Amino acid sequence: MLSKFSRRAVLSQGLAATLATSVAGRALASSDENVRNNLSSFVMQNWRDHFDSLGKGAIVADTVSRALHFWSADGADYRIYPTSVPLTDELTKRGYTTIVRKKVGPSWTPTPSQMQRYPDWKPIGPGPQNPLGTHAMYLGWPAYIIHGTHDTRKIGRKSSDGCIGLYNEMIAELFDLCPIGTQVRVI
Repeated sequence: MLSKFSRRAVLSQGLAATLATSVAGRALASSDENVRNNLSSFVMQNWRDHFDSLGKGAIVADTVSRALHFWSADGADYRIYPTSVPLTDELTKRGYTTIVRKKVGPSWTPTPSQMQRYPDWKPIGPGPQNPLGTHAMYLGWPAYIIHGTHDTRKIGRKSSDGCIGLYNEMIAELFDLCPIGTQVRVI
């Protein structure tokens, strides 16, 4: 008796086998505990490569891999979030700063450089049209923010004018984890 195989079944079984082999191979190949890859291929960072201590907590926003790394003050909690990043290197500020203010339901006002490029842009209050999403953490650099977005197509892409964007549910989680004074490094 002949078995019927659907194209979908063959492809899904092949994909499952490929993924299993890839994950198993990565696990065997990774002998250094400090450098591991998660399933999304973000390279896990070590906070000691960026900061002398964790202080109140630490964030590394990696604009190349488009990932934000978070460590709690005691180092027991490490999380990685996918992000949107600035459109160009000219819009990207790199270096060290801290979270200086936090806001649930932020308002958005175009920066002077945005007003030069888009003179018809107007401030937007909290809500679904606001490009800052549901939560914003303001950095020590003027006009640079780690914030949410209602436009989920932006995550994983070069799409901002300088800020680091996260899915709204992820910025809400990170917002609760980060006190004012959390140190931030953008690389």
